[in-house]
Amino acid sequence: MAVNMVEGALPLDMAPANASAVDSVVHQIRELIADAGLKVGDSLPTERELCAQFSASRNTVREAMRILKAYGLVDVRPKVGATITDNRMSRAFELFSFNTMEVSLKTFSDVQAFRALLEVGSVEQIFDRLVDRDIDDLRRINADLSRIHDMAEASQVDFDFHVRLIAILDNAAILDVYKVMKPIILRIMQKGKTRRTFKTETYSEHEEVIDALSARDRLAFQYRLRGHLMKGFKYFNEEMEASS
Repeated sequence: MAVNMVEGALPLDMAPANASAVDSVVHQIRELIADAGLKVGDSLPTERELCAQFSASRNTVREAMRILKAYGLVDVRPKVGATITDNRMSRAFELFSFNTMEVSLKTFSDVQAFRALLEVGSVEQIFDRLVDRDIDDLRRINADLSRIHDMAEASQVDFDFHVRLIAILDNAAILDVYKVMKPIILRIMQKGKTRRTFKTETYSEHEEVIDALSARDRLAFQYRLRGHLMKGFKYFNEEMEASS
């Protein structure tokens, strides 16, 4: 997933002929890192050395380093210089954390369909990897819904349940995507719900999914999980009727 973290900056792996001086230096530094085989923790040449190597002004190099730092690829500290890092996923988390997008019916539909693709669509892989510990962990997490005190806590438990479910896949990339989407998923989970909804409906729906896993019933798992993910349509419809 490509996320442009700096307004106006080109993707880091692109430097067309008409690129700005800063974009060109960004691209050249990326090539330098790759060609020299630099790894996380290694130091880049000094600012003076980069200026000479790329025939660029000090301001151009400094701006290029600022962009690379914003992308989470370098860390620049006074008297230490620039070192290679890899905070790209953290930068993406920060971007989504400040996402104030309203949860419309279209947003709900798109996000839940994507979640269904990950969770329901991975049924074969989930059942192939499933062990008793996975079921025990899911029941333990779901039991926490009966002890919730507020909506934020309840939605977090709901999110933890689904993260633990897809963790069965043992796929770090999928988990990273899910975590990036966390803020919007939490808002969807809270849409139209109450504390009682979490303690009764959500809890029961989770238990039905766990029961299907325990019984190794693939069809029941798909049916119950898809129904659970799409349950929120009811709350959107109720809100629309109440406001009309």
